[in-house]
Amino acid sequence: MKVELYTSYSSYLKRDMTFKTYGETGKLCYVFPSQDGRYYDYENFGMVEVLKPYIESGRLRLICVDGIDKESWSGFMLDNRERSEKQEAYFSYITLELYPYVANITGNHEKALVTGCSMGAIHSAIAFFRRPDLFDQIIALSGGYEACHFFGSYMDEILYHNSVITFLTNMPKDHPYIEMYNNSQIIICVGQGAWEEDLLASTRKLDALLQEKGIRAWVDYWGYDVCHDWCWWRKQIVYFMEFALNKKSA
Repeated sequence: MKVELYTSYSSYLKRDMTFKTYGETGKLCYVFPSQDGRYYDYENFGMVEVLKPYIESGRLRLICVDGIDKESWSGFMLDNRERSEKQEAYFSYITLELYPYVANITGNHEKALVTGCSMGAIHSAIAFFRRPDLFDQIIALSGGYEACHFFGSYMDEILYHNSVITFLTNMPKDHPYIEMYNNSQIIICVGQGAWEEDLLASTRKLDALLQEKGIRAWVDYWGYDVCHDWCWWRKQIVYFMEFALNKKSA
């Protein structure tokens, strides 16, 4: 398996940002780290290993991105406006700097898959639902899709666009993004075991909202023994990736 490490300067974040790629060909898959995580966590927690058959067969190419959650979602001691602006700067880095950079170095200009676990699922959902022109597949595992989980009652015009349930609630049913979503593949999963309680409630809320908007999605609820941990995310990503790479529903 070909593994490469890249570092480039982000004008939005005013710093160098690093990402790691696995594979040479296949569907580009952007991977967001879990809360406060780094670009190397996906490999360190065994997620790359379980996806190796897809990578080595040339069907999948992972782009594991870095995170800055301690300055945004997890920065509870910081000013809320500052946190909100930092998250938006991160989103701009991903979509306006990293995405075209990756397209250039890989020569792959097709729409990409996006995935992540826990906080990574939140970032994935923000990227997918805000930019369906860039991403046409999502596998979100154990996410909470409202900003209130981290910001409480605070909301501003920037954070609004980073709170998936919030902005989807106000999206008209005839918005052009609805058709783009329905031409994509949406896979959302959550367990019903330990440490999944709040995320389960958020996923059920998103599930109902997607149905109300006429957005087709596969929302899968795993068992009461399925907890918020890597041992389950390794099983889930292998299960769902087979469907994603074959572009079929359950």
